[in-house]
Amino acid sequence: MAGDGVVGATGDVDGRPIACYAQDGAYLGGSLGERHADTIVRVLETAGRGRVPVVAFVSSGGARMQEGTAALAGYGRIFRHTVALTGVVPQISVVSGTSAGGGAYSPALTDLILMTEDAAMFLTGPGVVRDALGEEIDVAALGGARVHDRNGVCHLVERDESSAARRVRDLLRYLPSSAAVPPPRAAAMEPALSDPAAFVPTEPRRAYDIRDALRGVVDQDSLLELSPRWARNVVTALARLDGRPVGIVANQPRFLGGVLDAAGSEKAARFVALCDSFGLALIAVVDTPGFMPGSRQERAGVIRHGASLVRAFAAAGVPKLTVVVRKSYGGAYITMNSRDLGADLVLAWPDAELGIMSARAAVKITGRRRLHAADDPDAELERMASEYAHEHLLAEAAAASGFVDEIIEPADTRQRLASALDTLAGVRR
Repeated sequence: MAGDGVVGATGDVDGRPIACYAQDGAYLGGSLGERHADTIVRVLETAGRGRVPVVAFVSSGGARMQEGTAALAGYGRIFRHTVALTGVVPQISVVSGTSAGGGAYSPALTDLILMTEDAAMFLTGPGVVRDALGEEIDVAALGGARVHDRNGVCHLVERDESSAARRVRDLLRYLPSSAAVPPPRAAAMEPALSDPAAFVPTEPRRAYDIRDALRGVVDQDSLLELSPRWARNVVTALARLDGRPVGIVANQPRFLGGVLDAAGSEKAARFVALCDSFGLALIAVVDTPGFMPGSRQERAGVIRHGASLVRAFAAAGVPKLTVVVRKSYGGAYITMNSRDLGADLVLAWPDAELGIMSARAAVKITGRRRLHAADDPDAELERMASEYAHEHLLAEAAAASGFVDEIIEPADTRQRLASALDTLAGVRR
């Protein structure tokens, strides 16, 4: 439909059809009226009938004031059609200008959001904030890209529209055209590192970047991290393993020691649901001391968000594999795709520990009287901790009890995961 500040079209990316629309922020501020909404709804209907992805370039001041309720009704129709396509076809939004009100809700309903560096999103603009609250704030501070890449609203920030368009093409290479077909497989590439343990300290409390370990497992240059600045203690990334697209959820010891918290659980749960929707096998890479304790986390709803991650992993019907790198303690042991939560395969590196808590913490509770009576409490603590770890925490003990399927050398991780994915190809509950 010509005019009215929006263009709808179909096209191809790498030979695969997509549907697309782009709003023109220079035409009445990209505001949405009835005819404008008709074009977007037509694009969404076409994508649904053709089972093809939707890519939206969003730049909208919200509902067109001159059209009143008709403009609001237009947003209602867009929202309804967007929700109807959720989990059916991938939907990717690029916010490339200032988007307010419905112009912010519309991309928020899609699977993935990219923002350009000069873009902004908010429900109410600076003027309304000033009148309602007396708060003086500019567009960037209210809803700029730096705000939303840290609160989880957007997944990636790109320099400009051209860069964002290239990134969208990258994302589509990991995703199927619809949930009814498998994700596209590419030619396999060897990993960037030959040994995933090369940068992993043996001391369980020393920090490192889990992404270095991941680069020793997945195909070279295939690791595409989503929401890298939100909840940085958890890494969520798309990647390829032997050419096969996968989703990775990994604890990040570089931040907060890899502990799980409310934000990290929310981030991981959303990502698991996305991968499950579009048939991407899930790989959990575990190195966590447990959940973050404290009143701040309880006020943040860590129980609710942790339960959401449990629910996401338990409900996911795609192949689910777990690798325990160094440690997996407490509730986080269960939550990070444990065997009894439904993992198809649980692997552990030889020095990994699995249990309720670390050995030192455990014996401080169970052996309090012995430690108090010891002539050298520190030496006794070390002795008791070593004994407890050997009996209850070491990977061999977990494997003997059936909680770990295999203990493998780090260098064998890629091959073992790839073999499992070949075995489980086509599995979808």
